[in-house]
Amino acid sequence: MYLPAGCQIAVSPDTKYFAVDWLGVEVTRATLGIIGMGSIGYKVAQRARAFNMRILYHNRNRRRKEEEEAVGAHYCAKMEDLLRQSDFVMLVVNLTPETHKLIGKKELGLMKPTATLINISRGAVIDQDALVEALQNKVIRAAALDVTYPEPLPRDHPLLNLNNVIITPHIGTATVQAIRMMAEEAIANMLAVLNGQPIPSEVFPK
Repeated sequence: MYLPAGCQIAVSPDTKYFAVDWLGVEVTRATLGIIGMGSIGYKVAQRARAFNMRILYHNRNRRRKEEEEAVGAHYCAKMEDLLRQSDFVMLVVNLTPETHKLIGKKELGLMKPTATLINISRGAVIDQDALVEALQNKVIRAAALDVTYPEPLPRDHPLLNLNNVIITPHIGTATVQAIRMMAEEAIANMLAVLNGQPIPSEVFPK
C-alpha cells in the first residue's frame, strides 16, 4: 500500500518533508500462507525463503517431504489453519468450480486483522463483495490484486476507491522474457502434435 502513495509523496509539488513515522510492515520473518502449491506456488516459496519467511501451504496434494524441506514449507491440511496463522495469504490456484469464490466472508473473517491478501491467480477465486466489506471494515489490513473480475473493473467499482488495496492489470507474466518463453513453449507443443510426438506441456495427460 505504501509504494503508490510513497511515489506520489515523493513527486508531489506540495511535499516539503518526509514523515518519519510513516511505517510499513516487515516481510522478513513474517508468515506467508500459500494456497495452491503447484509449480508457481512453489517458485513463490523459493523466493519467500530468501526473506526468511515462515512458509505455510495448503494444496490438494501434499508435496514430497524433500520438496517441503528444500523451501522450509509446512503443510496445512485445513485451509482454515493457514488463514488463521498467516501475515500474508497468497492465492495461486486454478479457477475451477471448486475454487470459485474460495475466499469469502467466512475465510476473510478467519484471517488476522493485520494480514494482507494477495491474489495472482484469477479474480473469481475471491468473493469481491466480501473483500470490499472486509477492507472497509478493517477485517483484514490490505489486499494486493493482480487479477479481478471483470478485467478491468467498472470505473465505479468500490475496490478502486479504497486506500488499502493495490490493483495491477494482470501483469504477473508481463515481461519480454516471460512472453517469449510462453510463445516458445506453445510452438514446441504444436510441433510435437504435428509430428506425432509426446506433448511437452500437456495440460491433461492421458
